[in-house]
Amino acid sequence: MGAEGNKLLLPVAGRAVLAWTLDAALASPVITWIGLVGQPVDEQAIQAIVSAANPRVPVAWIVGGETRQESVSRGLAALPADAEGVLIHDGARCLVDPDLLERCVMAVQQGLAVIAATPVTDTIKQVDGGGCITATPDRSQLWAAQTPQGFPVQQLRDAHATATAEGWSVTDDAALFERLGLAVQVLEAPPSNIKLTTPFDLTIAEAVLADRG
Repeated sequence: MGAEGNKLLLPVAGRAVLAWTLDAALASPVITWIGLVGQPVDEQAIQAIVSAANPRVPVAWIVGGETRQESVSRGLAALPADAEGVLIHDGARCLVDPDLLERCVMAVQQGLAVIAATPVTDTIKQVDGGGCITATPDRSQLWAAQTPQGFPVQQLRDAHATATAEGWSVTDDAALFERLGLAVQVLEAPPSNIKLTTPFDLTIAEAVLADRG
């Protein structure tokens, strides 16, 4: 993003990115608890966003780790004792639809592990270190992974325990399940469920939010 601080605190349509993400979670009646995993330097600003949201459910602040994997593990440790299912969502996907959250929750309640994703529409090229094309994968079988990603709690905790014991490092929890040979179901997400990564993405988010009114 090129920002000096956390991109989740950047303004989009007059509010912080994270404020929009939190709104979506709070608008979904099936969400009963929210954990915000972040770094201490951002705690004060994030707590202010939570206070302004006047949340209807408990919202816990959780100090994150040095990696995404460690941060998720800390989030899992902070879950309420009776939690049976969990969604993990990237705060930078502030355009997430509450309906998508609910579909993920319903799938997890059926015992499934799921991720939000969209079919790839571009032709994908596999390229070697010298910049030469080596293959063109069949895009009909390619999906772009997103969040939320949802899992039965104990199954995910066991998977993280195995990763820690074996010294594994993965980019997301779906990849961890894949490595363990566990099934993960794809749920199609709308095109608007983008991750804000570049300044241009902020422009797109502004346009989508304006269209939603």
